[in-house]
Amino acid sequence: MTAKKEILKNGQVHISTDVLSIITSIAAGEIEGVQDASSGFVDEISSLFNKKTHSKGIKIELKEDNVYIDININVEYGYNIHEVAEAVQKKITEKIETMTNLNVVSINVNVSNVFIKEEIEEKEEEEKQEDKKEVKEESAEEKEQDTKDKKDSEEAEETEE
Repeated sequence: MTAKKEILKNGQVHISTDVLSIITSIAAGEIEGVQDASSGFVDEISSLFNKKTHSKGIKIELKEDNVYIDININVEYGYNIHEVAEAVQKKITEKIETMTNLNVVSINVNVSNVFIKEEIEEKEEEEKQEDKKEVKEESAEEKEQDTKDKKDSEEAEETEE
């Protein structure tokens, strides 16, 4: 994990390649027709802010103040792949250079997959339903355990008397 190190008046600033990966992933995800660069198919919403998830599918190389990026994206069916890739390059360059003062030398965009939005939305809905079911089952198990614990506690008190 190479990082940019900058000496300021009152100390040093280090910019990790993980930070550059996160910026890259978020910037690519802002482009219409791009599925989050970090996802294989559909990742859980909770992993949205997970550092490891954002660096998945992204390779950052930092040499002095120059950044070289390889990113894998999924493009929504019907969008012009070339135009989407160019928009991704432009957005990532803008965000990295504005936020870090680093020079983006190259961004290689690899289109890994084409997806249909409706299929993804259906899959996400199914996953939400499964999650709700699991939460309800866990809640029922916890209530059952609480009831058992309370009963055991009452029985223990009765034996003490």
